[in-house]
Amino acid sequence: MKKLSVLVPCFNEEEVLPLFYKEAVRVLESLPYTYEILFVNDGSRDGTGKIVREISANDSHVHYISFSRNFGKESAMYAALSNTDADYSVIIDADLQQKPDVIPQMLSILETGDYDIVAAVRADHTRERGLSSWFSRRYYKLINRFSETQLIDGASDFRMMTREVVQTMAAMTEDGRFTKGLFSWVGFRTCCITYECAERAAGSSKWNFGKLLRYGMDGFVNFSSAPLKVALPAGAVCFLIGLVCLIVAVVEGIASGFAAGSVLLIVSLILLIGGANLIAAGILGYYLSAVLRETKRRPHYIVAESDLDGIRRIN
Repeated sequence: MKKLSVLVPCFNEEEVLPLFYKEAVRVLESLPYTYEILFVNDGSRDGTGKIVREISANDSHVHYISFSRNFGKESAMYAALSNTDADYSVIIDADLQQKPDVIPQMLSILETGDYDIVAAVRADHTRERGLSSWFSRRYYKLINRFSETQLIDGASDFRMMTREVVQTMAAMTEDGRFTKGLFSWVGFRTCCITYECAERAAGSSKWNFGKLLRYGMDGFVNFSSAPLKVALPAGAVCFLIGLVCLIVAVVEGIASGFAAGSVLLIVSLILLIGGANLIAAGILGYYLSAVLRETKRRPHYIVAESDLDGIRRIN
């Protein structure tokens, strides 16, 4: 009998975990598969670690990995993908906004053999309102314009994949992981389905605008070198404009005895060119910081506790 693995990254989800576990088991028990639920406790500061230990102790289908601290969702997903041997694996959040009821539909698509990945896209994505959703839509348009790797607008980490895809994703050991981009980069045949995103069953979201912005910047740096290429022509244009304006300012200054207006113009040009240089330097700094992280080769996560046999404590 084939095996299905449900991979669940968790961070401070003590309020919703019992509800998620109940819903997941209800769905999984109805499927003709052996299954496992792998919780990855990403250094939670609440009772998440205690809850996953208790669930694991009472259900042989459930396993857990607890990090020594919060390493981030990307590291949690990497740990989950690196520690499953199932025929099919699905990444799903614990907050029940992504319903386990979608899992049978994903399985039925993979079972046809026509696809290797099933990606879930929010049905209401295009109707979202608010600053975050506006930036999200613009972000996908921007990165898809300047990157060779095309991302699926609105697709979340809620995906089911075959064993071959899991092994390929686990082999991607880069430090600045951006899983949405990696799914597109590795290729494979992908089917997109829509799902209705529910309200959180309990607790509150751990994401805010600042975290989403940093996450988006990491994705852009990892999958597009366009900002580096833009810096040179932009600097050249600024230099030419500054040169022309400087000549005009000097001519006017000679004619008027270097009136205050011309002096202010020169100051403005200095600020303009200096600002362009700082922007270019900032872009370079962001890429250099990504290179620095990679050269350090620090582990993606450190395991403090787990009930899995043979797990690598540092990876």
